[in-house]
Amino acid sequence: MTSGIRSLRLRVESGTGKDGRPEPIRRWEVRPGEVLAVVGPTGSGKTRLLADVERLARGDSPSGRRVRVEGTGVAGRGPEALVARLSQAMGFYLDATAGEFLRLHAEHRGRPEPARLAAEALAAANGLVGEPFEADTPLALLSGGQARALMVADVVLVSACPVVLIDELENAGIDRLRALDFLLAHRVIALVATHDPLIALRAGRRL
Repeated sequence: MTSGIRSLRLRVESGTGKDGRPEPIRRWEVRPGEVLAVVGPTGSGKTRLLADVERLARGDSPSGRRVRVEGTGVAGRGPEALVARLSQAMGFYLDATAGEFLRLHAEHRGRPEPARLAAEALAAANGLVGEPFEADTPLALLSGGQARALMVADVVLVSACPVVLIDELENAGIDRLRALDFLLAHRVIALVATHDPLIALRAGRRL
C-alpha cells in the first residue's frame, strides 16, 4: 500500500435528515479498505446520502452536507474522477458485448492496456455470479445478476475511482458476500446502501 493510498479519506460533515432535524453524527470519514453499510428503512435517506457523496456536495443539497475526498493526488480532480456509483435501477443502452463495453469504458477513461483490463474485469465479474458469461455475450442478453456483477467489476477495476457507491447490493442476484470481499480486497472507499443484515454485519461499519 502506497503512502498516497493510505492518506486518502472520504470526509462528510453531516447536515439534516429528511425530517429536517440535524443528523446525530456530525462528522465521519471512510478510508481505503473500509466498507460502510448505510442502513435504514425505505425512505430514510440512504439514496440521498449516496447522491450527496456522488456529487461531492458542498452544502448546496437539500441535506446541507459537505463532502470531500482528501489525500495525495486528488487536487483538481472532479467528482467524476473520484466517485463511481452503481445505482439500484440500471440498464444498458449500448448495443455491444460485455467485453466491448469494458474495453470502450477503459479507453474512455484513458486506462493503459484497455483490452487486458477488460479481460481482468470480466474474470472478476464471473467470480461474483453462479452462471458465467463470455466476452462476446451481448449486454442485452445478460441476466440481472450477470449485469450487476459486470458493473461491480467495472466501477472498481475500470473506473478506478477511489470512492465506490453501491445502492442495494443484495437485490442484484449476485453473490453479495463475494462482492463485499471484492470491494475490501481492492481497497476502495466503499459505501453500500443495504437492507440486508448480513451485509451490514460483514461490512464492519454501519451508519
